[in-house]
Amino acid sequence: MHDDRTLVEARLRRVLDERIRPAVHPESVPLEVAVWHAPGEPVPVAEGLAADVEPVTVGSRWGAPWGTSWFRVTGTVPAEWAGKTVEAILDLGFDENMPGFQCEGLVYRPDGTPVKGLNPRNQWVRIGAPVRGGEEVRLHVEAASNPVVMGPRPFTPTPLGDLETAGRDPQYTLTRMDLAVLDETVWHLVTDLEVLGELMAELPVDSPRRWEILRAVERALDALDLQDVGGTAERARACLADVLAAPAVPSAHRISAVGHAHIDSAWLWPLRETVRKVARTAANMTALLDDEPDFVFAMSQAQQWAWVKEHRPEVWARVKKAVADGRFVPAGGMWVESDTNMPGSEAMARQFVHGKRFFLDEFGVDNDEAWLPDTFGFAAGLPQIIRAAGSRYLLTQKISWSRTNSFPHHTFRWEGIDGTRIYTHFPPVDTYNCSMRGAEIAHAVRNFKDKGAARHSLAPTGWGDGGGGTTREMVAKAARLRDLEGSATVTWETPSAFFAKAEAENPEPPVWVGELYLELHRATLTSQAGTKQGNRRSEHLLREAELWAATAAVRTGFPYPYADLDRIWKTVLLHQFHDILPGSSIAWVHREARATYARIADELNGIVDAAQRALAGEGTVPLLFNAAPHTRAGVPAGGARPAEASGRTTHAGRPDGGHVLDNGLLRIGVDPRGLVDSVLDLATGRETIAPGRTGNLLQLHQDLPNMWDAWDVDEFYRNTVTDLTDADEVTPGDDGASVRIVRTFGGSRVTQLLSLPPGEKRLVVDTEVDWHETEKFLKLAFPLDLHTDRYASETQFGHFFRPTHTNTSWEAAKFEACNHRFVHLQEPDWGVALVNDGTYGHDVTRAVRTDGDGGTTTTVRASLLRAPRFPDPETDQGVHRFRHALVPGASIGDAVREGWRINLPERRLDGAGEVTPLVTVDRDSVVVTAVKLADDGSGDVVVRFHEAHGARARATLTAGFPLAGAEVTDLLERPLADTAPPAVDDGRIAVALRPFELRTLRLKRA
Repeated sequence: MHDDRTLVEARLRRVLDERIRPAVHPESVPLEVAVWHAPGEPVPVAEGLAADVEPVTVGSRWGAPWGTSWFRVTGTVPAEWAGKTVEAILDLGFDENMPGFQCEGLVYRPDGTPVKGLNPRNQWVRIGAPVRGGEEVRLHVEAASNPVVMGPRPFTPTPLGDLETAGRDPQYTLTRMDLAVLDETVWHLVTDLEVLGELMAELPVDSPRRWEILRAVERALDALDLQDVGGTAERARACLADVLAAPAVPSAHRISAVGHAHIDSAWLWPLRETVRKVARTAANMTALLDDEPDFVFAMSQAQQWAWVKEHRPEVWARVKKAVADGRFVPAGGMWVESDTNMPGSEAMARQFVHGKRFFLDEFGVDNDEAWLPDTFGFAAGLPQIIRAAGSRYLLTQKISWSRTNSFPHHTFRWEGIDGTRIYTHFPPVDTYNCSMRGAEIAHAVRNFKDKGAARHSLAPTGWGDGGGGTTREMVAKAARLRDLEGSATVTWETPSAFFAKAEAENPEPPVWVGELYLELHRATLTSQAGTKQGNRRSEHLLREAELWAATAAVRTGFPYPYADLDRIWKTVLLHQFHDILPGSSIAWVHREARATYARIADELNGIVDAAQRALAGEGTVPLLFNAAPHTRAGVPAGGARPAEASGRTTHAGRPDGGHVLDNGLLRIGVDPRGLVDSVLDLATGRETIAPGRTGNLLQLHQDLPNMWDAWDVDEFYRNTVTDLTDADEVTPGDDGASVRIVRTFGGSRVTQLLSLPPGEKRLVVDTEVDWHETEKFLKLAFPLDLHTDRYASETQFGHFFRPTHTNTSWEAAKFEACNHRFVHLQEPDWGVALVNDGTYGHDVTRAVRTDGDGGTTTTVRASLLRAPRFPDPETDQGVHRFRHALVPGASIGDAVREGWRINLPERRLDGAGEVTPLVTVDRDSVVVTAVKLADDGSGDVVVRFHEAHGARARATLTAGFPLAGAEVTDLLERPLADTAPPAVDDGRIAVALRPFELRTLRLKRA
């Protein structure tokens, strides 16, 4: 037989495009259209429905950037259409290739009932099936003219990312507003041919199955009259019936399809627009559930559910019913799909507390899985947090984006820093917007790395980011793929059903230990410094507010601000979303975030001040309130008393024009350029700075990644560097115990203060940068005379180690990494810590000195600022303040303590006398991260703590109030069924912890 394969395949493509798809809606009549353009922000539905409209025609331009237009469409179903299926086709000017990234709409009936969303791949609204003929049609469309921020040339700087700079030019052209007949037979023929054509293209050319499909397709095309597609479509479908009925082989890969619409809580749109994106998607999905009995849809992010409840009660009612039916599934159990690298210990825990509690309160659903398809890597402390929240599984997709190494598993157990293991799945389909295309299904099968041990994977299916979710076309394709020879089998299932099957099939998969590092998007650890500092400050202010309010409530009857703290926590958690905290959203998002953090700081400082005043009482005794988990200046953790004297620091000039600071513990040498050329540990005589090198060195790099400007820093940025060594001023500080340095470069100015606090073994570096650079990367470097092949980096509830060398591609790929409050480098008997109050990105490199002693120089650099131009062309322009401290001679315990100290500044208040702590722990390695009242309003005191040094610990926790008992709980403050209550002996509780073990105790007040 002659090989005519390519001829038939080309014929299929053309006939589908030019004859069959156009025949899906064979008849249409125009609708009448009128519009009202809301003058400002979105208005309530009732106001939009009642607005005075003006006639508008198809072809008209509409929609200023970020505007809202209310279209009213009216018409009459032709009498001759009686008995047919009729739809309204409402094309607002969509580009079908950009679902989720342009205009969208939500359709309402005149009474305000939401019908469904309008999106580039979802432009229809069902009028009747069948119609009687003569029906009057009246629909209202709330249309959002969200501009295309990432246009045909991605990553091009644009003013469209902020309402203040976007202008008023119309963005879209009204394209089609019609009533149309839907020929369902032709629609099904399209799906048949798409499924078979896509499957055929993925099979080997010499596969018999491919040729069987090819011949069936050829017969179907022969049976089709191109001048009467509707009249012959059934005949063509009959030619395909046998190949569509052929069952999959028994060994076929099995795909659990989960209806999905990954919606970034903010990204190339502001938070307020996400509220509407979620409502449109939820309306779409509840409508699809009504039409498709096998379909299951899962939605994560409790915040997004809460938005629907608050802003779209009509949609919420439909969602609640679908949840009750078990088909609209709360997923993930987190407040938002947050970044997991940068949120602190308590914040990461509260993501699960608030997320799971919302789903429990609203639906009685207790999620088993964490659902984080798009997060930019996963911190090593996360597994035990997931487990402590009562969950067992993790799903993500993003690691498939790694640029250097291919992750070796799709299903595995992920082991965290304390030994906790979480059953984890990476869908091999490599997308969280699966559309059931044959190429996606075939890729999942080929890509699946666990063949032989398992044959089950998950496919999150639907258009995200406001693209409308799963479509009826995807559901129809999945139905044909349920049991089809040559393909994986596809079944709609909930996430929990998938994980139960996967674990039963493959109960002992491989183990991966340590962080899940994404080899991409490393610059998200630095972009938008103001957002990151706002997060860090908010986390620590919340700690203080809970600690002092709880202490005051127990001691004085102070009214504990349950509602305020709940609201503020949820606001902070929202802003940890994986495009807000990482700095990868438009200017509008970060402008609002900075304002929100400022309001949060004012409110939390007010709570702290009121609680401390209640505790201090009236008096003139100068009290230092210590919110850190370690004693400071003689003041116990969580208490207040007069501070102890701590010695003094001296300043002296050097003959070369430099400066010397000395406090009896450290001697700091500062050269005439303001660079630190000596940090001498006086107790050991050990020099910290590498020979011939200088610390406090600001380094400036060119920084234009190949793509993803705000997200990425590519390794070639290191190829060029400018050391900022020229100083405009190097003078003694005003206090006589510090050195002030001023430098200018480009359009920017840096002012630094180097200080050596009395009685403390740390060099404090305060850096103020008035930043006006473009596409530059600013680092603060300390080259250390230290030989080590690894260093410790703080993460949630502990720390873990990264290599300082680049033996393998896995190590070399970690050229920019995340830490929380400290990094720590150590030889067996001496170490150094660098602590910070608001930066996350850093790098550590090592080099052997070729001159002098041949020793090793290990350089640690903190990342301060970047200046990408997309999606915010003014990223980080303006004034920023950073505080770092270099701690020589530091053990890991010193690093932990100093990290807390720099993030919790002293608070001083005059009062009547000492305030004793509400809770004390007698071992420094056991760090208390939260002291609060129980969320249920019972008055119980909740204490969360962990072992922070990486060793086993025995300690005694003592309550500073009468105890009636105690319980070990999960993060949601629920007693652990398999854990006996701890013994209480006169207010004391003995505690034994594994390395990095996290524990929560609920203390019942007598």
